[in-house]
Amino acid sequence: MRDRRRTLLISLPVAMLVIVAVFPFLWMAVSAFKPLSQLYTIPPQWLPDPPTFENFKNVVFQSNIPRYFINSLIISIGSTFLALVFAIFAAYGFARFDFRGRSAALAFVLIGQLLPTATVIVPLYIVLNYLGLINTYIGLILVYLILTLPLSVWMLTGYFRGIPKELEDAAIIDGASQLGVLFRISLPLVTPGIIAVTLYSFVATWNEFVFALSFATEKEMKTLPIGLAEFSTEFDTDWGAVMAASFVMTLPIALIFLVMQRMFVGGLMSGATKG
Repeated sequence: MRDRRRTLLISLPVAMLVIVAVFPFLWMAVSAFKPLSQLYTIPPQWLPDPPTFENFKNVVFQSNIPRYFINSLIISIGSTFLALVFAIFAAYGFARFDFRGRSAALAFVLIGQLLPTATVIVPLYIVLNYLGLINTYIGLILVYLILTLPLSVWMLTGYFRGIPKELEDAAIIDGASQLGVLFRISLPLVTPGIIAVTLYSFVATWNEFVFALSFATEKEMKTLPIGLAEFSTEFDTDWGAVMAASFVMTLPIALIFLVMQRMFVGGLMSGATKG
């Protein structure tokens, strides 16, 4: 009896949390297949009757969402790749080399993550405009490094610190260089951390709105979060198209996370305990 009560006390909050977390996504997915007339019914109609693909046809063939999808993909992959490269070398340096001011430097890296986004928009805009990088892939990729690199460095530093230094010392005694130790010994052992950092950087860049709104003002360079706003006008909002575009935007992230969720969650937990 006591075990049943304990199970109920645990299951009830978990069930409520799952409902709160999943319901918006389910409502978005269901609404994407509803005709426009069923989106505004009171009381709400839970399931589309009959389901329609008109909203998706509108999004794919009559809007710029496909172009924005490609832009988001290029920028997210480029930013994630650069963040991963810089984070690996920086984190390995913080974890393995003892130099003056290391702790202060590591703390200073995180300050960039703590700053409100609005405080860096104007300086970044001035710099990018001076370099001619406004409305370019390179400009947006570099800007998103500010968003993802600090936390990536912190996460990977914890992983590298968790590797026994004796393994690297043995490899160096056998004649391996420091770079050889990094790529042949340390890097394979922090694979869960690399996967966690990759997913974190990609998702953060894919969903980012403020930087994209500020530095991608031309239609050819807009990303998916900005593209969603194009379905709203001064007088009306095409909620069917908004839901369908949101479904298209969410689907890749959901699939990636479902496939790699064990490694992602395990990587985050491991990084947290080792950091």
